[in-house]
Amino acid sequence: MFALPFFRRDLPALKGDRVTLRVPFTNVSRVWAAGRGQTRAFLEPWEPRWTPDELDRNAWRLRISRYREDYAQGTAIAFFIFERSSGKLAGGITLGNIRHGVSQSGHVGYWIGERFGGRGLMTDAVKVVTRFAFDTLRLHRIEAACIPDNARSIRVLEKAGFRREGLLRSYLRINGIWQDHYLYARIADDPPGVGTKD
Repeated sequence: MFALPFFRRDLPALKGDRVTLRVPFTNVSRVWAAGRGQTRAFLEPWEPRWTPDELDRNAWRLRISRYREDYAQGTAIAFFIFERSSGKLAGGITLGNIRHGVSQSGHVGYWIGERFGGRGLMTDAVKVVTRFAFDTLRLHRIEAACIPDNARSIRVLEKAGFRREGLLRSYLRINGIWQDHYLYARIADDPPGVGTKD
């Protein structure tokens, strides 16, 4: 994959009503590790199984290196989510699997710390990333997948205007188990408003 012109090193922060999104930077490693560690039990049911060194400094360096490589190749952009009112790191969101040509699509994935849940921060973050994907990257379709039991994530996607399109059987290995996922998507010319189920 070749680097595309809109993947600049000086990508500005993206601002929503409640959040500011910034590309990852190295000097928040301790805050990131502390935030993830404090909310581990909340996150583990919805994520790939954590490695024993998940929050170690070396794992952090590898993560940042992967973020930068994906960004340089134009295949993904990771953002940290900061709550605007407090300036605190609340979570992360990634626009990944970016494809051009006839596809013009990407996939959004996210996490949020337990104490920041229920405030509308993630819905705002998904809307901001979706707007960036359509307006700046000129993508046509954004997809997201979530486990059917994850009612919070379903609400986030539907409030952000995503529509449920179907069920992906045994789609991702989450917390050590292959799990079904609902597929959600939003198209660039979808009217604004609340997403609906089929």
